Amino acid sequence: MRHIGWSVIVSGVCLAAVGCADKSQQSVNTSPPGVNTGNALAASGFKIVPANTPERQAAIRQLPPQTFVRQMRGDKVVFVYADPANCNCLYAGGLTAYSTYRARANRQIADEQAMTAMDNWDWSPWTFGYPSGWPD
Repeated sequence: MRHIGWSVIVSGVCLAAVGCADKSQQSVNTSPPGVNTGNALAASGFKIVPANTPERQAAIRQLPPQTFVRQMRGDKVVFVYADPANCNCLYAGGLTAYSTYRARANRQIADEQAMTAMDNWDWSPWTFGYPSGWPD
């Protein structure tokens, strides 16, 4: 039950922050390093829109590549992510998809940082007499 309360609070803060912007289009930020962006975006609920017409190809060139851009469509917030180099497509999603993506990316980064911290762990007690089949 506590998780639902935090979700409501976080969603409210996100909506308030989005509502305070007075621009119809705003660059948010790039994706975190080390994250397979295309798969993560699709898994988070973003729709893939191919740049398969001359008009779409011209439009995708006007967006900053590999960067989230927030746009207002009426009273709805839409996040777009142009990826002309990898798929020649645009990923489009709402606030829920963006929040899901950020949570997944942050979780992956935290996991990678935890693994890096283990690189400095003292393995010396395990080096003498380790069992056969121990990884090389």
